[in-house]
Amino acid sequence: MKNMLQRRILFLLFLLLFGFSEEALLQTIPLGTPVLDDYLRRAQLLGRVDSSSSWMVRPIYPTEAFGVKHGFDLDSSVVDFDQSRFHRNFGPEGKGKFLLMPAIYRAQYNSTYAFGVNDGAFIPNRGLQQILSLGGYAEFGKWTLQLQPEILVAQNKDYIGFPIEHQATVLFYYEYLNRIDSPERFGDKAFNRFYLGQSSLRFNVEEFSIGFSTENLWWGPGRRNSLLLGNNAPGFFHFTVNTRKPVQSKIGSFEGQIISGFLKSTEFLPPHSDYSIQENPVYIPKRENGDRYLSGIVLTYQPKWVPGLFLGYGATNHLYRDEVKVMGDILPIFNGRKGPENVHDPIRDKRQQFSSGFFRWLSPEGHFEFYGEYGTRGNSRRFNDFLITPEKGRAFTFGFSHLMAMGKPGNYFQISSEMTQTGQTIREEIRQLRTWYIHDHVRHGYTHQGQVLGVGNGPASNQLFVEFAWVRGMNRIGFQMERIVYNNDFYYYRYEASKDFRNKYVDLVPSLVADWRVGNLLVNGRFQYVNTLNYKWFLENQPDQYFVPGYDRKNFVAQIGLTYLFR
Repeated sequence: MKNMLQRRILFLLFLLLFGFSEEALLQTIPLGTPVLDDYLRRAQLLGRVDSSSSWMVRPIYPTEAFGVKHGFDLDSSVVDFDQSRFHRNFGPEGKGKFLLMPAIYRAQYNSTYAFGVNDGAFIPNRGLQQILSLGGYAEFGKWTLQLQPEILVAQNKDYIGFPIEHQATVLFYYEYLNRIDSPERFGDKAFNRFYLGQSSLRFNVEEFSIGFSTENLWWGPGRRNSLLLGNNAPGFFHFTVNTRKPVQSKIGSFEGQIISGFLKSTEFLPPHSDYSIQENPVYIPKRENGDRYLSGIVLTYQPKWVPGLFLGYGATNHLYRDEVKVMGDILPIFNGRKGPENVHDPIRDKRQQFSSGFFRWLSPEGHFEFYGEYGTRGNSRRFNDFLITPEKGRAFTFGFSHLMAMGKPGNYFQISSEMTQTGQTIREEIRQLRTWYIHDHVRHGYTHQGQVLGVGNGPASNQLFVEFAWVRGMNRIGFQMERIVYNNDFYYYRYEASKDFRNKYVDLVPSLVADWRVGNLLVNGRFQYVNTLNYKWFLENQPDQYFVPGYDRKNFVAQIGLTYLFR
């Protein structure tokens, strides 16, 4: 049996490299695919695809979830299997299928300093960085193999980061940097990497799928941010059991996923790691082996009596790989060691845990959606404690999107907005460094290869986003505005005594965005002007002037994404 499975896998690999075919299905639409990702969500709002999918467990399987016949061919205008040079059937009676997946090119340019989130394998980078991805998908019987590797090439130019002149603040800042693996810069030279990217090997039975994957995952209803899992970092290797489409029952439909994965650390140090205060180094080295184990579960429910309403719950458990000992370490559903947080529990305290409840209400008739996610830092709080202080250790996201028909058929005006807060409001939480994504024991934090897995702007960040856009089919032209407050917990931790509001580190980011389809080519562009106030919280007082300008900086960001659909 083992040899047969190995031969079958090798056969599929051979087909991906050298095969030809006539008909195929695309298994998933990878997170962040230029144009397609946003278009498919709009199509659900407009009622053009099945509205029974919650869109809260991603990546999406369009063939199973929405009834799209040929995967990426969402509007049935690209794929012609009778004349295709790339997509064909193979095997006995043509039951096997092979598909050459879309070729994807993405580029990002930062003029002055690093900026950008939810961009997968991209790194914090000044200058130009590029990702090229091309692969194939094969299906034979109940087995599917998707290979879509990613090649990253980044200039990784030097830039001014945390100011060394900020000496009085360095010690405070390292209380956070010593509890997370989040380098300001990935080394001192060009950064080039090869990733397996959006690849997977699966065994599928009706609505369910089991297998191994390195795809990016997104849990929750947010369009801009996910508290638990998003595509801010490269995809990590994981074992998965998940639904491919809603599972129907007498009380409604369900979707879900269970994962068991492995996170990697980096070898890059924080800024000014050799700095000392009164002969005491600010940097405390982390353990050499920073590899970690991550498990998680997510479940969504759509009540049959309330069409368009989706409810969900997700939880993750994160600890060092060599400290996995019991079943409670392996799956979040078995780790409920409830008890007061101030009571030492060596088993609980070695785990970094998050959980969240969320909802999404979708109205295809009104072309409208409203959604929210409320998360807590830790899965071990007693229910009575939560009822008394629900704001303790909390984070949340709320947002909406609405498409309004314009005079010309097929043209819509889209307005959408989203607010996310992971900064804390309880003084004790801030003083005890109980901040989202950092941890006292798992001192690499909730990261993979140096980037946060959840909200991309990092620990204790708060964001407010709004977009206005004209859309028609896959085409979109819009204006976006975003306000980002970085690490609000650090601000209060450092400046509580002075209560100096002038030091807040804030980005104001207007953006122009465009999506456009030109035949088989999908083009996405974004131009951003990043106006930073008090960069890295730096401000120098002047005795004769209170409202003194801080260390304000400007950054120009350009992004382009190209998706080529093979006929």
